[in-house]
Amino acid sequence: MQIGRHDVKIVGIDKALLVETQKRLDNLTKPLGSLGRLEELAKTVVAITGKKNPVFKNKAIVTMAADHGISREGVSAYPMEVTPQMVLNFIGGGAGINVLARHVGAKVIIVDMGVNYDFKGVKGLIDKKIGMGTKSFTKGFAMTREEAIKSVEAGIDVVLAEKELDLVGTGDMGIGNTSPSAAITSIYTDKPVADVTGRGTGIDDKSLKNKIELIEKGVALNKPDKKDALDVLSKVGGFEIGGLAGVILGGAMRKVPVIIDGFISTAAALIAVNIEPKAGEYLISSHNSVENGHRYALEYLKLKPILNLELRLGEGTGAALSMSIVEAAVKILNEMATFEGAGVSSK
Repeated sequence: MQIGRHDVKIVGIDKALLVETQKRLDNLTKPLGSLGRLEELAKTVVAITGKKNPVFKNKAIVTMAADHGISREGVSAYPMEVTPQMVLNFIGGGAGINVLARHVGAKVIIVDMGVNYDFKGVKGLIDKKIGMGTKSFTKGFAMTREEAIKSVEAGIDVVLAEKELDLVGTGDMGIGNTSPSAAITSIYTDKPVADVTGRGTGIDDKSLKNKIELIEKGVALNKPDKKDALDVLSKVGGFEIGGLAGVILGGAMRKVPVIIDGFISTAAALIAVNIEPKAGEYLISSHNSVENGHRYALEYLKLKPILNLELRLGEGTGAALSMSIVEAAVKILNEMATFEGAGVSSK
């Protein structure tokens, strides 16, 4: 499929490597299967990369930011002004994602996809701004189809521009972005909006009721076509959601494992796999957030999260935490002794 300048061609992972790698894991000095999901992760990374002994020298979290018209309608506990303030915090290195990325040795790539703020002259930020935030999808389309295509194209651009990249995680920032994520999740999982909508930044019961009603109104008004992911994105999505879908597609195009963060990143994954289903084979779910719709989206994608820490921050924090576990899984494969090599009796 053509997305802007990019011909999105994704080859499925080498499933023969899954079998071969499991045989290698079975010959390490441990009872069969005793390292559980670490073994699953190790062989998944081998199959994705095509490398029998993968090493993560260059890890990155791509944190994309944008504003949302629906945020002006009381769906968040925080005002829209927080989005640019947090982007500046990312650049300054003081946010949660900065701390956790440093902890796992990953760099943070910060992208302005559509923040309602002029960052002119600010360094440390990639400018992929589509517009000054989306329109409220309760009154019409969130963006044009052309803008949706540009947002996905921008995400692919960011990944392809990274010359050295072994592992990528997704992150987001955008006040109000759990609303488009809930809309996308409802559309693809066929779950009622009320079942997939959570409290986001911590809204009260009255605000949650209002949020659900607004999302229901927007979906009913715009009638997104679930068979056309770009139609769904343009009608109820967000610029950073489209950008993260592009990051996922770009990672798959490069045979790089993509660790998706929480609810917003998983909504982006729904868009990505409905653009190109093979992209789903390159995904690793970092954690299960407390947002209602997240587990339904993960079930749709057939992904099992690594962690369950009751996170709901976004930014890529869950993806960063999970990077250390994915890397540990690969090190088990690369560094652990075999029965024969260690002189240990096998079963």
